[in-house]
Amino acid sequence: MSHLVRRLAVLAGVPALLLGLVTAPAATATPQPTSFPARIELPPGFQPEGIAIARSTAYFGSRANGDIYAADLRTGTGKVLSAGPGTGSLGMKVDHQGRLFVAGAAGGNGRVIDTRTGKVLASYTFTTTTPTFVNDVIVGKDAAWFTESQQPVLYKVPLGRGGTLPAKAQTIALSGDYQHTAGLNANGIALTPDGCGLLIVQSSTGFLFRVDPRTGVTRKVDLGGAVLTNGDGLLLSGRTLYVVQNRLNKIAVISLDKTGTTGSVLREITNPDFDVPTTAAAFGNRLYLPNARFTTPPTATTPYWVTAVQR
Repeated sequence: MSHLVRRLAVLAGVPALLLGLVTAPAATATPQPTSFPARIELPPGFQPEGIAIARSTAYFGSRANGDIYAADLRTGTGKVLSAGPGTGSLGMKVDHQGRLFVAGAAGGNGRVIDTRTGKVLASYTFTTTTPTFVNDVIVGKDAAWFTESQQPVLYKVPLGRGGTLPAKAQTIALSGDYQHTAGLNANGIALTPDGCGLLIVQSSTGFLFRVDPRTGVTRKVDLGGAVLTNGDGLLLSGRTLYVVQNRLNKIAVISLDKTGTTGSVLREITNPDFDVPTTAAAFGNRLYLPNARFTTPPTATTPYWVTAVQR
């Protein structure tokens, strides 16, 4: 979700380096956006889903047509950076090279966009099997990982020397505690605090899982009985995991151990401006969340907006 990933993942240890799950550190401190607007209006009918932030620019994907919209957090103004392919753009992350990795929803694909020009640098067809719903992505040093909500797999885009994009992606089958169900399954994705694994939330059950990225073996994270109903986007900051619970209009704030195998819910964040927020990105002491408004029938003039809350 990238300046976002650089700021929020605290990663250490040789094993993490070997797995390619270390993201680049932030070069400079992030200014506190105290004077920035707490609400950003998006184009009418846009139908937002994902968000990524780099420096003071936020990127949003449309689940309607896949357009990528870039907005200045200082002013709230923006424009379409890259026209979509006609299918949805969901979760997204920006890497340290300014490349935006985008999950392609029912298109079964993902793409990488240059945030300076809007040019599509690479496209990947992950699957031609239906149903498919490529939902979210996290970027590490040597790989980008995409979740699939309709099949029990993850998609891996391995990165070469200097972040070179590959010709093809890989499919990693999920096994272990994860059980695929009817409905929306693997959704948000993040790194574990130690950088040695992945975390995914299963929307249909509310369970959080730790995934071994080498094998796809999953282990249910022990949250002391807490269930993350309607879990959507994940955001890691140190050992704190923010889980957006979309239709419940709240964010669960979870303290994790360094391996991401146990945790506890510390508190919840709510805001009267929420209308089915889907995921979050951080800038300074704020979280920014696009409101998908799933319970509002979409039209060409339906208003959509982004809500900023204190962490």
